[in-house]
Amino acid sequence: MNKQLRHVSVFALVLLAVLIGSTTYWQMWAKADLAARKGNSVSLIERLTVDRGKILAADGTVLANNRKTRKHGLTIYTRHYPQNDLAPQVIGYATDAGTTTGLEQTLDDYLTGANTNLTNTFTQELDKLGGQTVHGDNVVLTLRPDIQRLAQDQLAGRCGAVVVLDTRTGAVVAMASSPTYNANLVNQRHGYTKIGQIRGSCGDASALQNNATLGLYPPGSTFKMVTAAAALDSGAYTPSSPFNDPGYCTEYGQRVSNAGNPDQNGPEAFGNVSLAQGFEHSINSVFCNVGMHIGGLKILDYAKRFGFYSPPPLETPPDTINASGLYKNGKLWTPTSNSQIDSGRLAFGQYNMLATPLQMALVGATIANKGVVPKPYLVQKVVAADGSTVTKTTPQTLGEAIKPQTAAELNQMMQLVVQGGTAASVGFPAGLKVAGKTGTAELGLGSVYDAWFVAFAPADNPRYVVAAVVAKQPNGFGASISAPIAKAILEKLLVR
Repeated sequence: MNKQLRHVSVFALVLLAVLIGSTTYWQMWAKADLAARKGNSVSLIERLTVDRGKILAADGTVLANNRKTRKHGLTIYTRHYPQNDLAPQVIGYATDAGTTTGLEQTLDDYLTGANTNLTNTFTQELDKLGGQTVHGDNVVLTLRPDIQRLAQDQLAGRCGAVVVLDTRTGAVVAMASSPTYNANLVNQRHGYTKIGQIRGSCGDASALQNNATLGLYPPGSTFKMVTAAAALDSGAYTPSSPFNDPGYCTEYGQRVSNAGNPDQNGPEAFGNVSLAQGFEHSINSVFCNVGMHIGGLKILDYAKRFGFYSPPPLETPPDTINASGLYKNGKLWTPTSNSQIDSGRLAFGQYNMLATPLQMALVGATIANKGVVPKPYLVQKVVAADGSTVTKTTPQTLGEAIKPQTAAELNQMMQLVVQGGTAASVGFPAGLKVAGKTGTAELGLGSVYDAWFVAFAPADNPRYVVAAVVAKQPNGFGASISAPIAKAILEKLLVR
């Protein structure tokens, strides 16, 4: 009798192991493939009856949850976004028809409970067998709602984006894109059409596009951070290297004139200056000469160290993240010789250079982080329905772009920009040391520019970096258009 009981017990344990193994396979690996098959009505019904996990901000604010209804005898869950238009391009949306975008797409397996921990998987299978509701995992993001809202308000409907990173960890504190939209429209009749009709002040930007990661803009003089990094780190120059600025540099027999900047009246010509002063006052002729001396390939080599030419690693869908770099005919282009590059104009962020706000934020964060590139991330942790932690993000780095000494020299030069250079008129609080770089990118539209500002603070012990771009602004100097955005955000973060 005891022998028979042992046989029965062993058989039961084998069945249990098979059950756990099979449910783990179908829930963790095969379910996503099945769900992706078009016309899978069983899968769609199953999705609608899953209590999809919440998406929460860093402070616990609910960014996405569900509304429960009864239809045809079933409990149906419809996605809801309590904060309406807060970071919809990042969070994405999940429709009743099963379409997902943004983090709703890339984190779908967690949110539906298909990729949870083993204990929760077993519990869910028991719930299914018992006809109980399956609950997805909750996702906690790094976004701070107060900073995200402030960034969106500062853009004020103008086309552009703002990215705020924790310089030490790479955590995304805010990622705002304008124009924006209310994600709850997606599940309303004709809602998608209404979203498609939203246009920002520039008139040609889609509200659905995340300009922070997908938008490509000429970085203008903010790219001088990269050029200066190449000049200093390679040993070709020091901050005190001398230049004479007659108001232009000569390249290919043509004069490349300085841009107008708000810190000087009349034609811009500074005479004898150092590299640090050329950076402080954003003198194009200085950087034009630097570019011609060290060559465009050297500048691009350092740009790649900062992350250019590769999409920044982030949890959002790959097709929503562009790589920054030189573009030709709408495609990323890698030259093979200096003769192919207008090195002088590249050096001050013009020519064919295009960059995303996230990439320029990473440049600033790297300088703040003593030359080490932080890996950006949006997901702080994933928590199962039973409260256990499924996964938690550990901050990582993407390598050293420049030497610590180079980063320290750039930090000092960026402080000069704020203290007496192109951003001196911004008026940061006296007790807050800020390092920054303005950018006024020419678009070939006369006095209409893309206005940039990249800054981090406190400069002597950096905690946050802000990159802001406002597109197609009449007389759009970075100091007058984008620097006030960074000022408002850094004050909110650091001034008590």
